[in-house]
Amino acid sequence: MSKTEEMSRAGGDVSPVAEVKTAVAGFISDFKGFQSDIQQRLQKQEEKMTMMERKSAGFQRPVLSASADAEAPHQKAFDAYLRSGDDDGLRGLELEGKAMSTAVAGDGGYLVDPQTAETIKSTLSATASIRAIANVVQVEATSFDVLIDHSELGHGWATETGATTETSTSAIDRITIPLHELSALPKASQRLLDDSAFDIENWLAGRIADKFARAEAGAFISGDGVDKPTGFLTYATQPAGSEAWGELGHVTSGADGDFDPVNPADAIVDLVYALAAEYRANATFVMNSKTAGAVRKLKDADGRFLWADGLAAAEPARLMGYPVLIAEDMPDIATWAPAIAFGDFSAGYTVAERPDLRVLRDPFSAKPHVLFYATKRVGGDVSDFAAIKLLKFAAS
Repeated sequence: MSKTEEMSRAGGDVSPVAEVKTAVAGFISDFKGFQSDIQQRLQKQEEKMTMMERKSAGFQRPVLSASADAEAPHQKAFDAYLRSGDDDGLRGLELEGKAMSTAVAGDGGYLVDPQTAETIKSTLSATASIRAIANVVQVEATSFDVLIDHSELGHGWATETGATTETSTSAIDRITIPLHELSALPKASQRLLDDSAFDIENWLAGRIADKFARAEAGAFISGDGVDKPTGFLTYATQPAGSEAWGELGHVTSGADGDFDPVNPADAIVDLVYALAAEYRANATFVMNSKTAGAVRKLKDADGRFLWADGLAAAEPARLMGYPVLIAEDMPDIATWAPAIAFGDFSAGYTVAERPDLRVLRDPFSAKPHVLFYATKRVGGDVSDFAAIKLLKFAAS
């Protein structure tokens, strides 16, 4: 009950000033309520506008997503093929102006979508194999030719009036690197493929890359060249300085199956300087983990370790200042074993491959599992024999 009403009931008189004050107070109270209501309405309106702006911004995709949109039809069709065998989406589908069905027949499999292929490619490049330091080329043919000028051009000095002496010509060798078919056969259950939450593309890319990396790593080192790349350790060797073209030079450790017991580090020094200066600038040591465990204990004449670990996680360890590649397919230390290689592999070894990767879905051979027959063509061979030297563990 208001004060005015109490005074009226009590029979008292109310002054005009009191009535005005009461009216003003009521007006102010009502105005504040109205103002609060307006502010709430404005806030709701602003929230609605913000939501609308976000939705409209979602339709304006950034420039970087244009390439993903272009690949999405093929990726979606490829996903359907992997999960259910439905290849209708792949037949006649054009990617960058090329019909997928004309590039690869259904019986031979279909090209892997670009995103998955790029994942496999990056994984192979990051693995610890000769591929990481070799010269890798993309070819469209069934082989790759390397022309090597392994002799120095003749030269001579001439005077202004004297006769010019004819110089000798260089010798050119042609090395042909054939491409071989590399395959992997991962499998998955149909129940797993039916699960939409299962990321089939990444799973397949990981399994294929793992199988390819293991097969390549061994072949680039010790492959015999029969239906596989030719490894650099399959070639004959001669003492460094006496090797001919087609042979690799080697130095010895000073003891059979071990380092020299008196001066063990001398073998590493001899190996480094057996390589010509033009190759040393870009050279890398290659050995397996077991050999690395023995090498990292070696010290120079001043008691300093020859081995230095990388300062960062991705940085390789260094031996005498040169990076070390740990390749588990290199042989262990044993009598006459070429357990350590040193050279400029970007000049000395070439990996040639076709850029396309094919996958054939086979739901019949391993029921209830589905097999994915993935194939690519790759080759490898020594391209410059002078660029690689070996350390053999022998007395002499």
